Amino acid sequence: MKTVKDYIRTIADFPHEGIMFRDVTTLFADPRGFRMAIDQLLHPWAGEQIDKVVGLEARGFILGGAIAHQLSKGFVPIRKKGKLPGQTISQSYKLEYGEAIMELHDDAIQPGEKVLVVDDLLATGGTCEAAIKLVERLGGEIVGCSFIVDLPELGGRNLLRDLGMQVHVLCEFDGA
Repeated sequence: MKTVKDYIRTIADFPHEGIMFRDVTTLFADPRGFRMAIDQLLHPWAGEQIDKVVGLEARGFILGGAIAHQLSKGFVPIRKKGKLPGQTISQSYKLEYGEAIMELHDDAIQPGEKVLVVDDLLATGGTCEAAIKLVERLGGEIVGCSFIVDLPELGGRNLLRDLGMQVHVLCEFDGA
């Protein structure tokens, strides 16, 4: 029987030499694999109150939308700077070489709402940390964070746990 990990292909030297890119589009393209991933991403949160699902740009939109639909809850995108119309709040975060900014509509999360954060890949945790800070600035409460892939050598899961987050991942890959 196939696991979620079996549906993910690895592309060497993308986007730069020495990087082993974990491509989840092959998982998304397979109906059984995609269904399995959504079900498994949801499983640990069964019975938890969740008001909104937040997806991180860009593949987190695919996962977050499917999970929000499954839960009959609202979906909220967190995007790169300049991509959302209307009033936003911003949070900077560190990249391997530099810094980037994520944004969230300033009315997307109401105080006290319970939020599940979803993305495809957990590496250093910087993007998710920025998302957590944005949600919390609006008064939202993070129920947990779900990812398909963790790259444990990069320390993201430890960073998020140190922030007090419950973290759920479906599979791990060695290396960056």
